[in-house]
Amino acid sequence: MYKRIRWTLLHATGQCTWNRLAAYRRTLCTTLIRPSSDIEATIAAKSTPSSSLSRDALERQFKQIPVERIRNFSIIAHVDHGKSTLADRLLELTGAISRNPGQHQVLDNLQVERERGITVKAQTASIFYKHQNELYLLNLIDTPGHVDFSNEVSRSLAACDGVILLVDACHGVQAQTVANYHLAKQRELTVVPVLNKIDIKHANPEQVTKDMELLFSIDPTTVLRVSAKLGTGVDEVLQRVIERIPPPRVDRESAFRALIFDSWFDKYRGALNLIYVLNGHLKQGDDIQSLATQKMYPIKSISVLCPAECQVDTLSAGQVGLIACNMRNSKESIIGDTIHLKHQSTSSAGSYKPQQPLVFAGVFPVDQSKHVALRSAIDKMVLNDSAVTVKVDSSPALGQGWRLGFLGLLHMEVFCQRLEQEHGAEPIITAPSVTYRIVLRNPKLIKQHGRDTLDISNAALLPEPASIEEYYEPLVMGTIITPTDYVGQIIGLCVERRGLQQSSVNIDESRILMKYVLPLSEIILDFHDRLKSLSSGYASFSYEDHGYHLTQLVRLDIHLNGRPVEELCRIVHVSKATGVARHMVYKLKDLIPRQMVQIAIQACVGSKVIARETIKAYRKDVTAKLYGGDVTRRMKLLKQQSEGKKKMRLFANIRVPHETFIDVLKR
Repeated sequence: MYKRIRWTLLHATGQCTWNRLAAYRRTLCTTLIRPSSDIEATIAAKSTPSSSLSRDALERQFKQIPVERIRNFSIIAHVDHGKSTLADRLLELTGAISRNPGQHQVLDNLQVERERGITVKAQTASIFYKHQNELYLLNLIDTPGHVDFSNEVSRSLAACDGVILLVDACHGVQAQTVANYHLAKQRELTVVPVLNKIDIKHANPEQVTKDMELLFSIDPTTVLRVSAKLGTGVDEVLQRVIERIPPPRVDRESAFRALIFDSWFDKYRGALNLIYVLNGHLKQGDDIQSLATQKMYPIKSISVLCPAECQVDTLSAGQVGLIACNMRNSKESIIGDTIHLKHQSTSSAGSYKPQQPLVFAGVFPVDQSKHVALRSAIDKMVLNDSAVTVKVDSSPALGQGWRLGFLGLLHMEVFCQRLEQEHGAEPIITAPSVTYRIVLRNPKLIKQHGRDTLDISNAALLPEPASIEEYYEPLVMGTIITPTDYVGQIIGLCVERRGLQQSSVNIDESRILMKYVLPLSEIILDFHDRLKSLSSGYASFSYEDHGYHLTQLVRLDIHLNGRPVEELCRIVHVSKATGVARHMVYKLKDLIPRQMVQIAIQACVGSKVIARETIKAYRKDVTAKLYGGDVTRRMKLLKQQSEGKKKMRLFANIRVPHETFIDVLKR
């Protein structure tokens, strides 16, 4: 029992004295063990709990802090390296939230984040911290770690002057660690390297710091070693942030100018915008103007996130705050837009540009009567996720809907899950596809479209092969970090997916970094799952856009008794056409119900049938009433039946249920 008490004190305070153990012995039988008073005193001395401050006190602190004592930074890392846990410890250390053992990942407030255990939305918190008897304002942004949410990372970095690069001491540098590091370096941000999870038995901090030196040229002596779970070394992280990251380069004397870097919808206040103030001051009641839309809005309220909303009257340059100004939708609230005071000329605040979508899918309501409700839900979600693009689409089988663009398959899954959980929508999601580029040959089509190149994401809109000069498909540059034991299987997977190896670098004796150019269409469905399966979960993968390249594509059509069904056609690579065709006809054979006529399911490329399945017709036993007689009577009845079936095939329409289209088209 005493060993357990000593262990608790040792990991909570970093020290243990026999006097303190004796005090615990005396009170053990009458009271529960509480956190050490020394810890509480340390927190009280170094933090100012913003959640408990009155509005006037918070306003005074905001006004008193000069630009030199403001730090804006993000936490970037690979998925599951402990970003949200470190953010929790930072909030607890500064008094922004209370210590609650049952409360984890405070900034991950979406239901989908709680269920999946990952961060999908960047969250901001403004916290106060006392360093060397001076009060500092720290604006912290916790970012996602998955490659599909890299837009959240790049958007957050636009409002930062530095980053905490967090690396898992067990798994080491992984693919998204490399990608996020280069994003920070492109913006010339100061990097504070931190090694997390040093308390785990199989942690290898010495080897991981060597890997960071090899890949990022980071001096191993500058890498902080912490345990976000236990809180070990977290105080040093804040001190290093204040010492290393520079204050924001802003001007409080010039006219007001700010960057919108996040937004979401509130059913009572409309669109709420998170802004980073670059110049001047903003007060409640001021009239602002958007540089992109030129529309003007009155400021209804100003608040800061601590992490709960705290109302203030003024925002000054260098600070991050939330404004409500009667914006209604995503067409008015544009991420990356610059706002300024009414009737004042200004320049753009930043160079942030949203990433282009890579994966496209159709979204349709279950019933057309729910079309308006689903449209409203999508508009509100797009306000919160600027990486999603929306275009109106229609399908004879599914009705009116939209074609949405996403950054990846997980991004699509999370978006649709949030539609269901947060807005009560019931969307039908079609199978994901990518955008292909074609060069036209037909002069009439060139004149009709006004150009000789077209981007096609819907196979039904693909022109005839005779009208097309060249086909191009999108590529990605994939980064794979894996233990050397699995290199053979992973190379085989990449070759199977038509990948071309660009480089291979040994990080250390047991791990290797490989770069492959892969077709985007080959990785959007199950590539990541196969990679994890082959490597027993140890390999990591990230990718970035690598442009288009010349390829050979065909349009795969599905015919039912010789009649094409446009809703089921798709664009595939010529080498994959036969395999995809066989899979589709097998699936349709199981889904289409038997009918009075025989149904021939054919998968065709042009006029060539490359796969076929047949659904036999219902057959009535017309000879059941015969009880004898000549065989010619039996043959006569069978002949009449066959002639009737033949006539029915000529005139009958094959009835394909609506549910069948949904089952085939959805993922």
